[in-house]
Amino acid sequence: MSETTDPGEHTVEQLQDELAAIDSPRELEGMLDAEKDGQQRKTAQEAIRARMREVGPAEGEVVEEGTETEGEYRESADEVEGDQEGATSASDEGAGESSGASDADDLALDPAEYDIAEFGPAIKGVDDADELEAILAAEESGEDRDNVKTLIESRIDKVTEDAEETEGEIDPSDLSTAELGNALQGIDDEERLQEVLDAEQSGEDRSAAVNLIQNRIDSVQEEEAPEEIEVVPPEEKHPDLDHPTADKQYVKAIEDGDYRDMWVYCETQAGELIDVSKEMLGKARDLMDTYNDDYETDERVVAVLIGSDVEKHIEDVIAYGADVVVHHEDDRLERFQHKPYTELFCDMARWGGDPTADEGPNEADWRDYDEPRYTVFPATNNGRDLSALVQGELDSGLASDCSDLYIEEAMISNPAKTGRPGTKKEFERVLHMKRPDFSGFEYSTILCLDNPTREFHPQGASVIPGSFDLPEPDHDREGEVVEHDLELDDDWLRVSVTDHDQLDEGVDLTGHEVVVAMGRGIGDDPTKGMELGIDLADAFEDAGLGVSRGIVTGSYEFDGHVERYTAEERQIGETGQVVEPDLYIAAGISGAVQHKVGMDESETIVAVNTDPDARIRDFSDFFVEGDLFEVLPELTAALESGELDVEAVAADGGATDD
Repeated sequence: MSETTDPGEHTVEQLQDELAAIDSPRELEGMLDAEKDGQQRKTAQEAIRARMREVGPAEGEVVEEGTETEGEYRESADEVEGDQEGATSASDEGAGESSGASDADDLALDPAEYDIAEFGPAIKGVDDADELEAILAAEESGEDRDNVKTLIESRIDKVTEDAEETEGEIDPSDLSTAELGNALQGIDDEERLQEVLDAEQSGEDRSAAVNLIQNRIDSVQEEEAPEEIEVVPPEEKHPDLDHPTADKQYVKAIEDGDYRDMWVYCETQAGELIDVSKEMLGKARDLMDTYNDDYETDERVVAVLIGSDVEKHIEDVIAYGADVVVHHEDDRLERFQHKPYTELFCDMARWGGDPTADEGPNEADWRDYDEPRYTVFPATNNGRDLSALVQGELDSGLASDCSDLYIEEAMISNPAKTGRPGTKKEFERVLHMKRPDFSGFEYSTILCLDNPTREFHPQGASVIPGSFDLPEPDHDREGEVVEHDLELDDDWLRVSVTDHDQLDEGVDLTGHEVVVAMGRGIGDDPTKGMELGIDLADAFEDAGLGVSRGIVTGSYEFDGHVERYTAEERQIGETGQVVEPDLYIAAGISGAVQHKVGMDESETIVAVNTDPDARIRDFSDFFVEGDLFEVLPELTAALESGELDVEAVAADGGATDD
């Protein structure tokens, strides 16, 4: 390889092969300079330096003054080894010492004097790349510690980058207008361009130069500006299509709204506050306590009561977690009705405000915002209807049938939300609404986020009953009570209930500690199989008897005394009841997805089945491979004698413990 050859034309591996044939320090020094000015590959530079050390004088070797080798080595050593002496003179002092040894006194700092903990802070005081290279060489020829070398190399990179940035600064007074124009093309930083403009205006202030710089600033600003989003109503965007809802008057969304608090609709049935209302209040209390700590604010839980004689629940909802209770009393609202309940809730939420007329909420001592930040409803029959109507009227979104809620930031890249393709935007204080999909085998998390041209508040969710623990009431809590006053329009009450019958509530299996469920495995003797299930359930202190869908829809014939136990009201699964007992015993049930949804959250699951490959085995704690006609009597007898050992029963049945 000749001195004029650029090492950048070779891979590092090829370069190492070429270096083996080069013995001239001067040629190696030229290659090192070329690499530093070219590709700046660290591994290539290290390979060249290693070869330079190899061709330098051996330890103890004396090189005569004036020789080509002496001169060449002195220059390369100054670069690589930090001013090492190229040769030792024939004087008394220093005779016999290594001519290539590094003089530690010439180093900015000697790495041998530091351990790794001390060296890190010390190296930050060295800002010269050549000095750092010398320190690196000293470490490599000395203790050669990998972590120390890494620190030095990192510092070299930092110093080099800073130097390059400094070198990249433009002084417009040193450049002609044409040269300035070329230099500006490589700058995309608006702040740097403004500095160049200030320098030109305070210096020569050439009009052509000022125009060049200003044009470049304008160009960068245009590149950074978000694309304008054009909002076109669907009837205008597609005039050729029929739009049956084109004349529908939607409530206008608020612009630049102020949103606070979490509102909880507390449903009552037959005059009683239902459990899911209490569960939601407890969850809302936990969420807002954490929220206030995270964001250093004081937003509240607001309970909403609508109906007849709901005042009696005010103290209870405060005890379960509400800071404020907004209630509306009217004897005509004893039963849930869609129109008046929707109108009342929305008027409470906006407190008399009317976005269609650009009117904000009425003044009130207890609130100073436009709408709630969050709204939560029960996923009951009435709650599902009301949540959809309210959120639609408030021009926002709804995540229905949620099983969990939490609040945190969300980084979003969807252009519909960020306003510009290829960018990301962090949304704060986002209610994450988790809901089950695909029969509970998958979960989706729903977010209600603002668009660049439209705000979506409140963020709304309906919650599946039983998703949260029932909190312990604190009757010492205090809260603010606000009576809502709005005259009901007669048109809202066009439907009235003149008479009603109280339906049989049916069988509720959800409150039992133990549930025994019977499946198609009873097929050999359906009546006998159900009798065995009834006997087993009766042997427990608190147990209910359920069935799979296969029993309800099958064509089994049962004697009259067991037939009532096979009715649809006892069905467990996706289209039946969802139970979470301490102990669930599934006898003769294969474990279809639909059934799993109804019992998967049970504390302990014991399955009895003759098929060792039955799907229920995958999610059972104990699996008994055996005939229910043989296994259930054993279980019942063991219970009645007080000697039940589930693991022993499983072992006797040939089962394995999952």
